[in-house]
Amino acid sequence: MNTYVFVKRVPDTESKIRINHENNTVVEEGLSFVLSPYDEYAVEEALKIKEAKGGQVTVLSVGPEETLTVLKKCLAMGADEAVLIKDDTPETYDGLRTSKITSQIIKKKFPDFDLLLFGKQSVGADNSQVPSMTAEFLGLPQANVVTKLEIDGNKAVAHREIEGALERVEFSLPAVISAQKGLNEPRYETLKGIMAAKKKEIPVVSLEELGLKEEELEPQLEITKLESPPVRQAGKIIKGEPAEAAKKLVELLRNEAKII
Repeated sequence: MNTYVFVKRVPDTESKIRINHENNTVVEEGLSFVLSPYDEYAVEEALKIKEAKGGQVTVLSVGPEETLTVLKKCLAMGADEAVLIKDDTPETYDGLRTSKITSQIIKKKFPDFDLLLFGKQSVGADNSQVPSMTAEFLGLPQANVVTKLEIDGNKAVAHREIEGALERVEFSLPAVISAQKGLNEPRYETLKGIMAAKKKEIPVVSLEELGLKEEELEPQLEITKLESPPVRQAGKIIKGEPAEAAKKLVELLRNEAKII
């Protein structure tokens, strides 16, 4: 079972995000980056499949050289190989552009795949587009936002949580899966894994090697404005006797919050 997992380097959710309003980009200077949390579920699922059925786990990422850090983390978790598709273009938030790259490297370099795994979305862009677009480019069946995956030979069953029910999807391999929280519990890197990852060479593939032309990768999405969410107002503490406090609370909910 040859499983390929696509991951993304994203700003740490605990970091303070600053915006350059002149060019509508996030200021990366001083910003911490991590492996996108949903991608951790995808990596863990690939490792579980390998442990149960054998095969190899290869992790790939599209991004600048700094992306090697998150690929090293995946190797330390237990992935066999990692590949960087080097792309120095700043974040475009264009899922179509990324999907052209991810599908092309599979066609050109790794046609022997059985399963492609993604996180359901990156916490940087939150578009949830790349898994579906990649599946479409490759002509593959897909199951997104998966919370349980069962594989038997070249057949698979995915479970998806939908409103008020659990959806069961059957399909054949090869296929594309995007992982949702609840699919598994991602493991931590081991000391042995960290030491081995430091020594492992990570191949770097250029966009030119994939035969992609500049005009093909021209972003189709234009960012007209990027801004931080409004600052939350401080909460209010209502003091006094219970009856008096309850009366005051109702007044605030009706007159200020306007929710009753």
